[in-house]
Amino acid sequence: MKFLKTIDSKFFHSEIPAKPMGKYAHFITIRITESFPLFQTDGELNKARVRAGIEKKHNEAITRLAMFKRKQSTPERLTGRELLRNYQIGDAEKCDYNVDFSKTTPDCILYGFAIGDSGSEKSKVVVDTAYSITPFDDSHLNFTLNAPFENGTMSRQGEVTSRINSQDHILPQVFFPSIVTLKDPTESGFIYVFNNILRTRHYGAQTTRTGRVRNELIGVIFADGEIFSNLYWTQKIYDLMTNDGKINAPDPLNEDDVLTAATQAITQLMSKEFISHTDLIGSAFEPLLDEVKSITSNETKLTEMLTQANAESEAYAKKWVLKGSKSSDGDKKDKKGSKKAAAATE
Repeated sequence: MKFLKTIDSKFFHSEIPAKPMGKYAHFITIRITESFPLFQTDGELNKARVRAGIEKKHNEAITRLAMFKRKQSTPERLTGRELLRNYQIGDAEKCDYNVDFSKTTPDCILYGFAIGDSGSEKSKVVVDTAYSITPFDDSHLNFTLNAPFENGTMSRQGEVTSRINSQDHILPQVFFPSIVTLKDPTESGFIYVFNNILRTRHYGAQTTRTGRVRNELIGVIFADGEIFSNLYWTQKIYDLMTNDGKINAPDPLNEDDVLTAATQAITQLMSKEFISHTDLIGSAFEPLLDEVKSITSNETKLTEMLTQANAESEAYAKKWVLKGSKSSDGDKKDKKGSKKAAAATE
């Protein structure tokens, strides 16, 4: 079943291939914080010491916030699993993330899984660490947290609670340029990943109370190889915005300025690439974006897409994944090793 009319079917496989075939779909995304999310490890915000820009005049070292790959891919794959369960498609109900995998759903086949010695599937969705455009000092704030008694105060009957702590939070309107790559896509698999990026709204720790993030897709690039890194793209954006006087700390960046610089940076960097590529950026991307939204916002079309994606994943699993797998009893014995092996899915 064909879903997309705005782009050539040559960019997609008719079925999920068993071996790498050299087709790449790169989703060009700007992740924008809209609350106070936490991207942290061991209680501290993730950060990295890197060069500010590419140009020599901007090559001073700065500390940037970092959004690790699993902080991006995990919420997005959970969004897809939720949809599969909602429409009762495939074996998604059997899946328990990082504990037990059905091995047959689009989530398992596209995003990968690892179940100890019972089998694994390498992720076809490649996500790398994303970095904030602005420095760490201008992108976070320390908050004091407390847990009051029932009456709303921190004391009761002369006793003062010690339930008080402080925590660094990322500020709203911090921008993380991120490229999500899907290797060897089918058309339905492409829309499945596309939809997960569009729908996911919460990232990082404490996602029930904070962590609101909006994904702005500014384009898709089809190529026969991988393109530049998130860091290199971020540094190029920093160069362009600094040259235009658009970075004025501690004021937050203007979203229109960021999207303009990000588009310019993509165009300039892709002109230096040595791979074959078709760029759908800016106005060239709008017809595809509108068509995908028309599918994902229509329950009938969405169900058809999810059903097709699941059928392709099941066919791939029966042919290449389940054929040599252990029995279900053996799978249960290996559940304990699944968390340790989950990193292999990235």
